[in-house]
Amino acid sequence: MTDPEDLLPEGLQDRLPEDAALLTRAMRGALAAMDARGYDRVRPPLVEFEGSMARRMDGIEPRRMFRFVDPVSLRTLALRSDITVQVGRIASTSMTESPRPLRLCYGGEVARIKADQLDPARQKLQLGAELIGSDTVAAASEIVLLGIEALAAAGATGISVDFTLPDLVDTLSKQALPLDAEQAEAVRRELDTKDAGGLAAAGGEGYLPLLYATGAFDDAIEKLAAIDAGGALASRIAGLREISTSIGDKARVTLDPSERHGFEYQSWFGFTLYAEGVLGALGRGGTYTIGGANEPATGFSLYLDPLLDAEGALDPLEARDTLFLPLGHDSDAAGRLRESGWRTVAALSEADDPQALGCTHILKGGEPVAL
Repeated sequence: MTDPEDLLPEGLQDRLPEDAALLTRAMRGALAAMDARGYDRVRPPLVEFEGSMARRMDGIEPRRMFRFVDPVSLRTLALRSDITVQVGRIASTSMTESPRPLRLCYGGEVARIKADQLDPARQKLQLGAELIGSDTVAAASEIVLLGIEALAAAGATGISVDFTLPDLVDTLSKQALPLDAEQAEAVRRELDTKDAGGLAAAGGEGYLPLLYATGAFDDAIEKLAAIDAGGALASRIAGLREISTSIGDKARVTLDPSERHGFEYQSWFGFTLYAEGVLGALGRGGTYTIGGANEPATGFSLYLDPLLDAEGALDPLEARDTLFLPLGHDSDAAGRLRESGWRTVAALSEADDPQALGCTHILKGGEPVAL
């Protein structure tokens, strides 16, 4: 019987050897894809001053972070819930003099006090890339393509990308479809729930067509263009078309222009990444502004754990030959074999059983012999 003291808190779990190895392989693949595109890896700390994290991105809420008082500085620290904000701090402090556009990538654990309704995990492995100093369609296209490539390198198949316009209501409500601040908030809320009746009741009749400008990109973008009152969205629509063209056949592209879930700090463009056989999103990205420095950036974050939880989503690990080293074995020979790629397990006593320990070979006379 498990001791209650050994139970893990809700939303946390151990990754045992096979899953840990699969996740490591996926992470290495994704980071290698980012490196191949010229993105340099940074490694921010697990904790920072709460105030620094809170001011870097709009929508980042310290109350969703684990917070505690630093006994050295007596200031409030926060355990990171999103590495993107830390990369923003690095770009605007330690690397403020580095040439732009600046390309950075990262990988590490994040934690949240409370899980999302659609995802019970409170600790996740987050990987991502940020292109800092450019707010252009070219930058957005590069980031979307990199997100697709990184996800494919991690082992995902059947990748699809869903585009959105996070500031859609803000843009339209200024002039094309005017709303006061209170109405705009109500319209956003009803668009989030896809409630046509509620949208009309909130005074957003002109926004009703947005509920139907969704689905396969080519059809949905035509519907969005047809309701673009006064050309308020013309540049955004042109940008979406260009980004979609750059993707080609690398992924399926869809559009949901009013989707805001998960886009706390993105500006004019956002996207969500999905893969075949995996429930829920594997990543999100888009354009944003780094607080404090007021510098534009485009990036994405991937969360690879769902790949492990989806049966068949990742190819299984290949069986590895493992060499058993008996007591008193030739250590020089064992070292040479490890250098050539062998995995070894050394005996600690005469009772050690090589087959029970998962070994396929035994070292005899300085050479591997099959068991």
